Order: sequence, then C-alpha cells, then structure tokens
Amino acid sequence: MTAPRTGRSRRALLIARLVTPLVIGLAVTSLAVSACTPSGGAEPGALASPSSSPGVTVIQPGKPGEPNATVDPDDLPSPATWSHSDVAFMQMMIPHHAQALEMSRLASSRAEDPQVLALARRIKAAQGPEIMTMAAWLEQRGIEVPRAGDDPGTYDHSSHGHDPMSGMLSEAEMEQLAAARGGRFDTLFLRGMIGHHSGAVQMADRVAVDGTDQQVSEIAADVQATQTAEIDRMRQLLSAGSRS
Repeated sequence: MTAPRTGRSRRALLIARLVTPLVIGLAVTSLAVSACTPSGGAEPGALASPSSSPGVTVIQPGKPGEPNATVDPDDLPSPATWSHSDVAFMQMMIPHHAQALEMSRLASSRAEDPQVLALARRIKAAQGPEIMTMAAWLEQRGIEVPRAGDDPGTYDHSSHGHDPMSGMLSEAEMEQLAAARGGRFDTLFLRGMIGHHSGAVQMADRVAVDGTDQQVSEIAADVQATQTAEIDRMRQLLSAGSRS
C-alpha cells in the first residue's frame, strides 16, 4: 500500500549521496511486500510461535537475586508483535534521518560556530547507525526499505491513515541552507534542525503509543531523549548568538 512513486525530487537527490553507503547490500527479497502488510498474507503483527515438544523444558532466567526457573514452552509469553504503526515509523524515519545527515554534511564546510559543527558531527554519528538498524529491521521482515533516489514522499504514510512524516525541510529550504555560509548558515541550520528534530520527536511520540514492537519502541525512546536534549541545546545556541 505504498503510495505511487512520483519521480525523484531534488530533495531525494540531495539525500541520495548519503543513504547509498548506509543501506547498500540490504536488498529486499523477492517476497518483499508493501509498506502496510507483512509478507505471506499474515495479519499485521502476526509472528509464528515456536512449536513445543513433549517433555521439553525451557530455562527462564530469574530477576536479579532470584534463581532461574524451568518452564514448559507452552507457558512462555507470546512472541512480540509488530504493527502498521511500527512499519510507518521505521519507513518514514529512514529518509527523515537521511535529510538530517545531509544537513550535517553541509555543516562540515559551511558552519562558522564550532559548537554548531560539533553538534552536526554528533548528529551524523548517532543517526547514521540508526538508519542501518531501521533498514535491517524492515529487510528482515520482508518490507520495502527506502533507498537512495526514492522520493521521501513515497514513504509518507499519511495517505494510509497515519500521521505524516513531520519536520522535513522543503527543497527550497535545503537549497537555501546549501547556499549559506558562516553565521547565516549557522542560523539556518539551527532553525531547520530544531524543526526537523521536533518532527522526529512527534513521530516517536506517536509510535510509542500505537506501536507494539520492542525494538521499534527502543529506537523511538532514544529519538525522544536524544533529540529533545539536542533541541534544547540548539535553542540555547540560537539565543546565545542573538541570531535573528
């Protein structure tokens, strides 16, 4: 149920340079399905339960200070499930992160404030590996992985009844950022990244409520904590520099 492809936009080409080395080798199998439905025709979130064998017991680790216990396989909790909300978050967050990486890459040759440059480096160090993790999560489930050259709008799940990909800079805003230098760049970068991070936090807040997958929940929690702290830091930098 992914939206029809509308062609490559300039924004997609901007992020293509950065996404290619990050997701190379994560080819989707021939069983890959749409953004909204798991492979094999199963209901969203349905995972196969391990079959039990007569006489087999399982060691269940105890809590700190408590002994381990043996349990029957049939008594184990049901496997974790994943939902359309989890898929929407992971698919939308890949191009979202990719744009943040492109913005940070621009800072390496355009930023004037060393604190802005240091922030951009931290963003690159954090979000690059997260793209790899999210791409692997999707690929392992036979779900389409956003790729270099894809229009990010293709993976905006608002057309499927979900909230939109929030905080993305427009093509014009990215062009303006790329053309800026020095203090002007620092101001545009901070303002743009505050909005960009705010959108990511909104997306993480939504999947924290609607999602069901544990790994997705952990990624969302990290986005909430890390990017909220960076938003506060960027607002301080804007205020300290008296940037208008």
